[in-house]
Amino acid sequence: MSKDRDRLGPRALFRDHLNVSQERPVSDLPPVGDFNYPASYRIGAGRVRELASACLELGIERPLVVTDPGILGLDWFGPILPRLEAEGLAPRVFSEIETNPASSHVEAGLASAAEHGADGCLLIGGGSAMDVGKCIALLARNPGRILDYEDVGDNWKRADGDRILPSIAVPTTAGTGSEVGRAAVILDPSEHSKKIIFHPRMQPDLVIADPDLTLGLPPGLTAATGMDALAHCFEAWCAPAYHPMADGIALEGMRLISENLVRAFEDGHDRTARTHLLMAASMGATAFQKGLGLIHALSHPVGGLTGLHHGTANAIFQPYVMVHNRPAIEDRMPRLARMLDLPGDRFEDVLDWTLRLRSRLELPHTLEGIVDESMIPELVPMAAADPSLSTNPKPCDPDDLERVLRKSLAGHLEP
Repeated sequence: MSKDRDRLGPRALFRDHLNVSQERPVSDLPPVGDFNYPASYRIGAGRVRELASACLELGIERPLVVTDPGILGLDWFGPILPRLEAEGLAPRVFSEIETNPASSHVEAGLASAAEHGADGCLLIGGGSAMDVGKCIALLARNPGRILDYEDVGDNWKRADGDRILPSIAVPTTAGTGSEVGRAAVILDPSEHSKKIIFHPRMQPDLVIADPDLTLGLPPGLTAATGMDALAHCFEAWCAPAYHPMADGIALEGMRLISENLVRAFEDGHDRTARTHLLMAASMGATAFQKGLGLIHALSHPVGGLTGLHHGTANAIFQPYVMVHNRPAIEDRMPRLARMLDLPGDRFEDVLDWTLRLRSRLELPHTLEGIVDESMIPELVPMAAADPSLSTNPKPCDPDDLERVLRKSLAGHLEP
């Protein structure tokens, strides 16, 4: 049994230490809002009905609807195409997408967009659909292949920002925050590695965040995506750069997650919790403009080699990375602990909260059964090359990477 499991304590303590209220106040109604930072953003139950009018506002007449294949049969998706057509739009659906999408999915989407004469993209789904859709919008009228735009040097300058197709993002999970991001994560099949694709104008023009579209998410996916959002906020908070705006957003995002993730995990139809989690996911992706770190540098190659859900990988790695980074992040923990309303404000209090949350969400504690020890020599250089590592608060050499991987495999939290 892994050492961190021994620290989880009795299940009776979960609610106290996770800051989850057992009773909902009478005024706990799902919030609704419109704002324009970091993108034009509309949030609230039922707002997916505004999709057709939003297309007209952006001048989109022939949208390519980029979505996850599992979404096509959902009850709420059925009326979307007729509503678009009723407003004179000509939509076409592209759903050849898998978890951890590859460059081949983008190429297939580009072919579909060209055949349809698409003049905009509607991105409806989780992070995979968002990332593929943003890449299609980027390349539909720009030269080259998607991997030419890896976030290295000035690769992004190969694209003319004025030629990026307009796009509307409709998230159906609350994790990646890709709906407000200026980047996408795409698998390079030739290297079995994930590449970060970036352009400063890659962010969708409008986000429509409707919690009703997330009510059917199973608990496991709710947990994994929520922990992805948490990792975004946490790594942004710990990143060493000076960015007070990102710091404030990251802290508030973690508060929303602490108060609502278990609620949504236990009651998938809790609209208020679902709304707050959608917001927290977007906040995480906004905050990590400040930087990410070792959690993502490790989870990207593990996901690329094993197909493990990105949020689950982040959840596994976060405590081990916290311990590794402790000398560089310990002074950041008291303020975070107070924001989470924890009983103490030490590093150990935040670590214990993280472990309890992961356990309550029934996510794995180690890489056992996911990563074989023989894979470590391949994973280390992939993690070392990941751009996320450059903003980790503590420098990491290959020995550090191997050490954290082995601890994550064995379940050892000791420094």
